[in-house]
Amino acid sequence: MKTIYLVIPCYNEEEVLLETAKRLKEKINILIEKGKISEKSRVTFVDDGSKDNTWSIIEHLNSSNNIFSGIKLSRNRGHQNALLAGLMTVKNYCDAAISLDADLQDDINVIDKFIDKFIEGCDVVYGVRSDRKTDTIFKRTTAQGFYKVMKVLGVDIVYNHADYRLMSKRALESLEQFKEVNLFLRGIVPLIGYKSDVVLYERNERFAGESKYPLKKMLSFAFEGITSFSVKPIRLILTVGIVMFISSLVALLYFLIIWIMGKTVQGWTTVVASIWMLGGIQLLCLGIIGEYIGKIYMESKARPKFIIDKFINA
Repeated sequence: MKTIYLVIPCYNEEEVLLETAKRLKEKINILIEKGKISEKSRVTFVDDGSKDNTWSIIEHLNSSNNIFSGIKLSRNRGHQNALLAGLMTVKNYCDAAISLDADLQDDINVIDKFIDKFIEGCDVVYGVRSDRKTDTIFKRTTAQGFYKVMKVLGVDIVYNHADYRLMSKRALESLEQFKEVNLFLRGIVPLIGYKSDVVLYERNERFAGESKYPLKKMLSFAFEGITSFSVKPIRLILTVGIVMFISSLVALLYFLIIWIMGKTVQGWTTVVASIWMLGGIQLLCLGIIGEYIGKIYMESKARPKFIIDKFINA
């Protein structure tokens, strides 16, 4: 039987953690009773520098039942780094790890299907939402737009997949070879290339607490993904530059003809508008280039993506 670890990043999740632990414990015990997984399987919570009682609850869960283990990061490092910290830690103890969120929106009933596909030979199994009925119209539209933009930019990403996935020990060891500091796991995992499959599920409403991904973080995460996996925005700048250069030559020719004909251009509106337009385009281009330079700067430092303060395991 296979040893499976569930890895759950947590940031200020005291309101939902006990209920999450209860449901995951029941699911693990059912799978053990069915003979699908080993008794050594565990639920591992990763505390991403929470400011509430999240870590105290994890310690209590660990002391009350050895099915629970915990990893405490030295400080808040963000969801992707916390998830990576959990995966890289548990890969030494399991045959496969399943990552999911702490808010119970990911349907844990499809974990059985994840394991079935793993036993059939899949190294990566993606949890993919069958619909977005629980999302607001704005979030549904922006999310679908994000995936479409990523595809246009040439990024190999699984549509409607977040971070609910199973990865085998072999896949986790391969993931460890990716050294970039700017993490976007939804884009990195497909690059591993091992046999994979998809499991469809319906996402539930959040059980309690507030979302840890407000609009500002969602936009930042989307931009991180785009600039981490595609250089097409920079190539777009080159295209814009060429178009503007040709347009300026056409405009210069037009004004030269007007001057030869003895006509004068009335007003400064056109001049001022063109200056503002060109100035805006230049600033936008500099901002995009700066984003890439900033990423190069961070990568060159090669700082650790996470530092583990404590690890409690049976």
